[in-house]
Amino acid sequence: MAEQTFDVVVVGGGAAGLAAAIEARTAGRQVLLIEKNAKLGGSTAWSIGSITSSGTPHQIRNGIDDRPQDHYDDMSLFAPELASRDNDELRRILCDEVPEAFRWLLGFGIRFYGPMPEPPHRRPRMHNVLPNSLAYIYHLERHSRRIGVHILLDTRAEALVTEGEVVTGVVCSKTHCFRARCGVVLAAGDFTSDPELKARFMGMQQAKVEGVNATATGDGHKLALPLGARIVNGDLALGPEIRFIAPVRTTLGRRLPPWAGLARTMEWAIGHAPAVLLRPFVMSFLTTALAPSPKLFEYGAVLINRGGRRFCDELDAPALGLPDQPGKAGYILIDATLRRQFSAWPHFVSTAPGVAYAYVPDYRRNRPDVYTEAPSLTQLATRLGVNAQALNATVAEYNAALASAPPTQQRPLLDPPFVALGPVRSVLVHNEGGLAVDTQLRVLGKQGRPIPGLYAAGATGQGGLLLKGHGHHLAWAFVSGRRAGLYAAKRCT
Repeated sequence: MAEQTFDVVVVGGGAAGLAAAIEARTAGRQVLLIEKNAKLGGSTAWSIGSITSSGTPHQIRNGIDDRPQDHYDDMSLFAPELASRDNDELRRILCDEVPEAFRWLLGFGIRFYGPMPEPPHRRPRMHNVLPNSLAYIYHLERHSRRIGVHILLDTRAEALVTEGEVVTGVVCSKTHCFRARCGVVLAAGDFTSDPELKARFMGMQQAKVEGVNATATGDGHKLALPLGARIVNGDLALGPEIRFIAPVRTTLGRRLPPWAGLARTMEWAIGHAPAVLLRPFVMSFLTTALAPSPKLFEYGAVLINRGGRRFCDELDAPALGLPDQPGKAGYILIDATLRRQFSAWPHFVSTAPGVAYAYVPDYRRNRPDVYTEAPSLTQLATRLGVNAQALNATVAEYNAALASAPPTQQRPLLDPPFVALGPVRSVLVHNEGGLAVDTQLRVLGKQGRPIPGLYAAGATGQGGLLLKGHGHHLAWAFVSGRRAGLYAAKRCT
């Protein structure tokens, strides 16, 4: 087996891994970053790209007085029922250190617009990256290579090397061993696409739900568990939720190159250009990346499968039923009345908090691949390729059930033309289950003692920290990545 020795070895090439590699290299260490995929990015590349922070230049320019303590206090408002399960020490680190991490990102040429409000935050502190989340990877990869971080792609970590209780390296593909004099940093993302870990921590039905990032298979977790590490809050996740299938062609928003000059131009345009000129671009993003609002079902939309049959109570976790349907997909059925209702505020189909709202006409214009309209249910069934008799029977049964039930906001589907939005599928966006770590991001093993030489960051090293709300997962990726890389570099001083 071929061997090479570095000071720090980082497993995973998303935001947390790149942040760890840069900090360790800046501290003067020889650093290797390994990534199992053909390119860097991880779940960061799939994200909306928002980061939430207090004390940013953007807030100061807007006269917003916001401090880490305010941020810390507001984070608990997102899920007060889970307060006893939060890691307060890590939350304090996140809120205290994200302002500096934000300025660190600005130093690489990464640009943002904002801050945007997102209740229950009591001050606007969500910032959205320009032109898209690929900007993080583009700029951090360029800097990593410039300062001498060694990057290996298509290289999967298969086991940790130990000497006694000390982690001393990583075995890849059973042919290469990369020794780490100082430490190994696990930054390989979450396990939303690993059926085994999902079944173990979330349940058998949740295990059937696919992750947004198909390569988020808990590799870092699996490397650490044999050494006595444990996963905290593994049952918590964003999702399952219903999402539209991705468009075949890459949208304009994703095709924009992450150049600093373009980002600066966009930042100026968002602050000065008329909204009517910006809306088409924003809609191309919203109608691609986000989920349909549950309000559709609250007002009477029906979820059907590819056989034309309703298969669940739309108000009771409908996303859990989709994986059992043909092709793991379905359609959201509405009539003309619902179409009109969801064509204007306050009834939107999708939203990115603080950015914009997308309505039925936006989907008709921007996503004709998920918008099907017909003057009758029979004709709609034909255009969808579903059984017309089943579809007509489904709607008739649904309308009859509403007529005999106590009044609610739900209303029968009676008015042509009828519209099917979809196909839609069920996904897990991210999960909260990370390895238990201490404040130095050392992975904790048996009896809660740090495993010497082993660190974790990002989703792999979430450590029980609850990251509800937008912008906190990326904030933790950068804060924890930088912190883990620095402490790993210091270990052999």
